[in-house]
Amino acid sequence: MTLSTAAPAPVAAPRAAEPAPAPLDLEPLDLEPLGPSFGARVHGLDLARATDAQVRALRTALAEHKVLFLPGQHDLDPDSQVAFGRRFGDVTESHPVVPGVDEEHPEIYALDSAEGGFADVWHTDVTFVRRPPLGSVLRAVVLPPLGGDTQWADLQLAYESLSAPVQRLADQLTAVHDGTREFGYYLAQRQGRETTWEGERFRALVPVEHPVVRVHPETGRKGLFVNPGFTSHIAGVSDAESRYLLDLFYAHTTKPEHVVRHRWSVGDVAIWDNRSTVHYATRDYGDQRRVMHRITLRGDEPRGPVVG
Repeated sequence: MTLSTAAPAPVAAPRAAEPAPAPLDLEPLDLEPLGPSFGARVHGLDLARATDAQVRALRTALAEHKVLFLPGQHDLDPDSQVAFGRRFGDVTESHPVVPGVDEEHPEIYALDSAEGGFADVWHTDVTFVRRPPLGSVLRAVVLPPLGGDTQWADLQLAYESLSAPVQRLADQLTAVHDGTREFGYYLAQRQGRETTWEGERFRALVPVEHPVVRVHPETGRKGLFVNPGFTSHIAGVSDAESRYLLDLFYAHTTKPEHVVRHRWSVGDVAIWDNRSTVHYATRDYGDQRRVMHRITLRGDEPRGPVVG
């Protein structure tokens, strides 16, 4: 039997474990909160050149802060606004009734004050369809010298600051949303022409029902889901009871502590969660012109709390 006299092969030192890559979804953003629990300004982010990780971080921040403001997005134009929206979510057509800004951009809804495009009533965008938008991306194109601010109110904070008995009542209610109150004029002017929303041809606006309290599909938080722009009444109660209840919800929602206000500069972009906010475009600029371009992101059917 022959024994080997060779020295044993050296054992390699264990390699230091390489640090795990940071999750892309958690890429930090420079966020400046605008209140204790609602609204944030995003600094140093160019939407036209944002990385995928930055877009995902914005998407996460939106559910938490509900409305995000990104100043100085001067490189965005109609093409790149739509392109950013497609990275952020599924972009819808401009509006169920109103066509897009032009044939090349059917996704962009132009709010031009010279053509009656203003929204000086508290509302949540397009709640009069079965699947209201997840959110909206609004870009300031032309602004008056002064005025034209937009305000947002936090529907989740509004619900959470109601008394417990009123919360329990709201949890059980259903509201009717009707687009003809604001957009019946456009229907009358279409002369038989049709528009498309999420692949469905809109010949008329049929009222739909949504729960008065909506459970956010991402965070699970409850929020009021009624607005003066499109909610016509609460189902299953008398007209007087409906008016009193809606007046209560509206007055409570728009208390100053539930509201943030943005003073626009050309190139600013606001992104808001349509499932947890209402907004109001201040119409205080007389005959000066104000033009905003908005795209909306496909949402889901609102779900209410389980009441047992």
